[in-house]
Amino acid sequence: MTMQPRLAGKLALISGGGGGIGRAIAAEFLRQGARVMLSDINPDAAASAKSGLAGLGDVHACAHDVTDEASWRAALAATRDALGGLNVLVNNAGIWVPGSVEDVEPDTWRRGMSVNLDSVYLGTRLALPLLRESQPASIVNLSSIAGIIAGPNLAAYNAAKAGVWMLTKSTALHAARGGNDIRCNSIHPYFIDTALLQDVFSKGGPRQEVSDEQRGKLAKAAPLGRLCTTQDVAHAAVYLASDESAYMTGSEIKLDGGFSAM
Repeated sequence: MTMQPRLAGKLALISGGGGGIGRAIAAEFLRQGARVMLSDINPDAAASAKSGLAGLGDVHACAHDVTDEASWRAALAATRDALGGLNVLVNNAGIWVPGSVEDVEPDTWRRGMSVNLDSVYLGTRLALPLLRESQPASIVNLSSIAGIIAGPNLAAYNAAKAGVWMLTKSTALHAARGGNDIRCNSIHPYFIDTALLQDVFSKGGPRQEVSDEQRGKLAKAAPLGRLCTTQDVAHAAVYLASDESAYMTGSEIKLDGGFSAM
C-alpha cells in the first residue's frame, strides 16, 4: 500500500525562502507533495534555491520585501498565478537584532520590529482572503525560543518574537471565531547553525565565522546537548502545514532541546 504524501495538494508560500531555514522547509514540503513559492528579499538567493530544489517538485520563486505592503500583494499575486491559490503561509523571514534596551538605537529597534513582527502582521492580514478560498488552510509563524525566554541583550529580538507568539494566538482565535478552517501556530527554535548564528556572535558588527568552541557552548546549554537544525524546523513545519494537525491552532512548538524546561 502506497502512503499518500503528507502535503499532497497543498499550495505554500514561504517567505525568506532563499535562506537556510526557508530552503529546508521548502525541500521537505516538496518531498511531501506540496507545490511551493519561495520568496526572498534577495532575488538571487530565491532563484538559487528554486534551481537547487527543482528536482523535488513544483517550485517557484519571487522577489519579496516582507516589510512592504505592496511587495506582499505582489508576492501573493505571484503565488496565486503560479500555484492557483494558497492554503499554507509560512512567515519565516527574519533578522537578528542584538542589544539591551539601552543599547538598541531607535532605528535599529524599528528595523527589527519591521522585519520580525510587522512582516507577519502584513503577510497574515493580506493572505487571509486568499487562504479562505482554499480551506482548510494553515499559517505557520517562525518565532524563537527567545520569544518565550528573555535575555538582557536581546530587547528588540525578544519583543518582536514574543509579539509573533501572541499575534499567532490572536490570529488563530480570529479565524476560528469567523467560522474559517484556517489554523495558525508558531515554531520556537533554539539556536540553529545558519548565517543567523554568525550574526549572534558578531554582536552587531561584520559577520564572522562561528568556531566549534562557540557552537559547543550553545549546544551544552540545551539538555539534549546539541543545536537545533534546519531539518528539525522543517519537520515541525510539515506537521503544522498538514492535516495531521487539524485540531491544533493558537499553539506553539518549542524546538529547544529542553532549554525552556529548566
